[in-house]
Amino acid sequence: MKPSCTGILLAAGQGTRFGTNKLLHPLADGTPMAVACARTLRAVMVHCIAVVDDSGSDLAKLLAEAGLEVIVNPHARKGMGTSIACGVAASANAGGWVIALADMPDIPASVIQSVADGLARGADIIAPYYRGQRGHPVGFAARHAPALRALQADRGARDIIANNRNTLELIEIRDSGVIKDIDTPASLSNRVPGH
Repeated sequence: MKPSCTGILLAAGQGTRFGTNKLLHPLADGTPMAVACARTLRAVMVHCIAVVDDSGSDLAKLLAEAGLEVIVNPHARKGMGTSIACGVAASANAGGWVIALADMPDIPASVIQSVADGLARGADIIAPYYRGQRGHPVGFAARHAPALRALQADRGARDIIANNRNTLELIEIRDSGVIKDIDTPASLSNRVPGH
């Protein structure tokens, strides 16, 4: 039986433009942003990892309470690529990965499900797109493990996607949540989910 995919929530970013730790910032219903993202990912994926920069932080505790396995990235300040590498290395036996960001609370669970389903049926790399713009989360088949584990710096997995354009599968989505990350308090106050 093919191993199941693992969800990876990238939650080790510094969020410097926000002014405070944006991942702990409460949404309108009071849920911290990263917790909302974690719950959505966990609603779809059986095994989920959250990559953080400090195991003793409030964020790490909240993500563990949300049901995610919390992994510390000691190189988080070097960029997102190191967090992806850390999460993939911690789930080496996974059948693939659905990689999500902890500052994108408007991604519907149905989109995560579509990405996970795509991997399960054999997609190589799969991602949603909205009005011509590729969004998140992005799914990677297990064959990309060596390249994902080798990632460094802040480019994330963009180069892997670019080098595999011929096998990239895009799912057209009518929800702009797949391209909206929250970088500033203004972007949080201007949120209109689904638009």
